[in-house]
Amino acid sequence: MAAVSAGVTSPFDLRSASLTLLALLLKTTDLELLTAELTQRLADTPELFNQEPVMVDLAAVRDDPSPLDMHALVALLRRHRMLPVAARGGSPAQMEAAVAAGLGDSPDAVSMAPRTENVREVVREVVREVPVGGTALLVDKPLRSGQQVYSRGGDLVVLAQVNCGAEVIADGSVHVYAPLRGKVVAGARGDTAARIFTTCLEPELISIAGTYRTAENPLPPDVLGKPAMVRLEGEKLVIEPIKI
Repeated sequence: MAAVSAGVTSPFDLRSASLTLLALLLKTTDLELLTAELTQRLADTPELFNQEPVMVDLAAVRDDPSPLDMHALVALLRRHRMLPVAARGGSPAQMEAAVAAGLGDSPDAVSMAPRTENVREVVREVVREVPVGGTALLVDKPLRSGQQVYSRGGDLVVLAQVNCGAEVIADGSVHVYAPLRGKVVAGARGDTAARIFTTCLEPELISIAGTYRTAENPLPPDVLGKPAMVRLEGEKLVIEPIKI
């Protein structure tokens, strides 16, 4: 057995720490429906979650008489690269099942303001730290087919062309001050107030908070290839021209 180093009274310390979790608010106990919805929403952004800690909020299904297979739910979330670590708000039976599935019992939490930090621009194998204020991410070079940039926790500003086959994704709004010809996803984690702005709208796909439209549904002439803004109104994408 290895000895404790000289002068060290204990091999470890316990200290208080805080961790901001993404909350997954369940609205159904039907795992087949949940599986289909997750698959559809994340089909174009499979790397949206990168082993990020997730708390399962059961408050909305607390009184649902249908049983919830917590082990299957945990496995489902892990398949989508989430890391479920806790649950809250469920019935006594649901919380017991959550604990049995390896989740912690989390007390009601207070939403925290976004953290101010340096963010990373990720383009396939290339990772470049971009020191910008707040949680916005700035990209100043063209994006080629197969490249993807994701602004986690904030807006994304692109100053160069987004070519066909490229993807730009943000938890907040997306601003592209150049031709936008690839896929663009704003409000990637459900922010319905997020918007998409561009000086030349010619996308393969546009999406805000899970509502999307593809190039198979042609854009009207007053916005196609022109400055435009996209916003979400209910469950409908509204595309409006911008006068410059």
